[in-house]
Amino acid sequence: MTSSTLASIATFAVYFVVMVVIGLWVFRRTASLSDFVLGGRQLNSWVAGLSANASDFSAWLLLGLPGAIYLSGLGEAWIAVGLAIGFAASWYLLAGRLRVFTERATDARSGGESNSLTLSSYLENRFGDRSGTLRAVSAILILVFYLFYVASGLVAMGGLFEQVFGMSANTAIVIGVSIVVLYTFLGGFLAVSFTDVIQAVMMWCALLVVPLVAIVAISTDPDRSLNGGAGSVFGGVSGLDGSWTPADALVPVVVISGLAWGFGYLGQPHILARFMGIRSRRDVPAAGAISVGWAVTAMAMALVVGFTGVAFFDQPLDEDMAEQVFPQLIQALMNPWVAGFLLAAILAAVMSTADSQLLVASAALTEDGYRAFLNRGASALSLVWISRGAVVLVAAVAAGIALSGNNTIMDLVGYAWAGFGAGFGPVILLSLYWRRMNRAGALAGMVTGGVAAIAWDVLDEQVLGTELYAMVPAVAASFLAIMVCNPLGRASQQMEQDFDRVDGEYKDLTPVG
Repeated sequence: MTSSTLASIATFAVYFVVMVVIGLWVFRRTASLSDFVLGGRQLNSWVAGLSANASDFSAWLLLGLPGAIYLSGLGEAWIAVGLAIGFAASWYLLAGRLRVFTERATDARSGGESNSLTLSSYLENRFGDRSGTLRAVSAILILVFYLFYVASGLVAMGGLFEQVFGMSANTAIVIGVSIVVLYTFLGGFLAVSFTDVIQAVMMWCALLVVPLVAIVAISTDPDRSLNGGAGSVFGGVSGLDGSWTPADALVPVVVISGLAWGFGYLGQPHILARFMGIRSRRDVPAAGAISVGWAVTAMAMALVVGFTGVAFFDQPLDEDMAEQVFPQLIQALMNPWVAGFLLAAILAAVMSTADSQLLVASAALTEDGYRAFLNRGASALSLVWISRGAVVLVAAVAAGIALSGNNTIMDLVGYAWAGFGAGFGPVILLSLYWRRMNRAGALAGMVTGGVAAIAWDVLDEQVLGTELYAMVPAVAASFLAIMVCNPLGRASQQMEQDFDRVDGEYKDLTPVG
């Protein structure tokens, strides 16, 4: 066993132990479904902000984005620009209002304030849907798209272990998902949020250190130069000979598709859960500043990682290895023990998103399935254990998807991101700002957006050939469906009163809970 492998094993082991210890520490504090799903709504600004980052920026940030930049050049940077805008917009437009509305809206089934624990229950209560249709449809969309999203993280985990330890990707997926399930199973939302803070710091430090060291190595080595010249910034590595493709950074479809990723933030349940779990809407501005600052700098550094990979490697990486450019740089540049820490940061990126998504998916099964339709009177402790069982179930299915396919991280993330962004983004946004929006419009927008996101990839690939990201037509279809179908229903007096009460509380300058 080499010193490099030994260092990586030791570092990874310490990281795993810390994650599990946090889960055990929180275990005794988890006594109700509210604790397990939203941590009792007690996140402070720092934890909420950094947890939102870690749960959002998965392996896509440390593997997918640098790999895409390495292959395609500056054209892929539009994704980062769109995400930065969308992330800031989600904190500004959604966070405070959603925090208040999920707690204050009248319970559609029993009356009184609802304290909605999930996105699906919020939609049911916001639109007074006693039939349960909105809750059921939204829960199904959450489960379907999260299976692909969690699978993307497991694919990344498999690639990392294969690269570092020479372990088969399938074995790595099984080991990785077992660790994630263990601490999520034990501690729920609080364990996930506290581990996210550690993981966010690790990810940011890794993104800062690696490109700096690479740039120093390139600038001080007289035998190195920027491979491909200035064109490398605008083009991308193509083919086994490492030739550069023509620039496409300013092609309209590339720009529009990249920027459209930003809208996805308005509909990601695992990020919206951080808005719902924050201690008070008064904590939102500070949390948003922390979160957006981290996100913008982290994405900028991830772009630099991709470009430094182009300049550093004399022999270009094969196309199927492009998403390993970050770990390849780490192993080539760093002392084995430092490399172990930095590689653990990549693992942190994977796990910090997978755990949040498992938690939201398990809540959909427990709160929006079992409790809503099968056993309204279930005890608090029984719901916690059912949620834990749901975590295991969802993880097992996602692992099956990861083990059976060879999709890239970017493909899987892009598919799920568009589904959530189009299925929930327009509905959530309008639900917080449009007083007369009703159940008919919400249901039409959710179904149309989700279906369009799924159908577009097939239609475009086989018929249209535009290469336009599915988010664009799917979001447009969702907004159109809402506007067309909303007149088919009506907002009840209770819904309008709820809206006015929440709107007034949100705008009130006095502290709120």
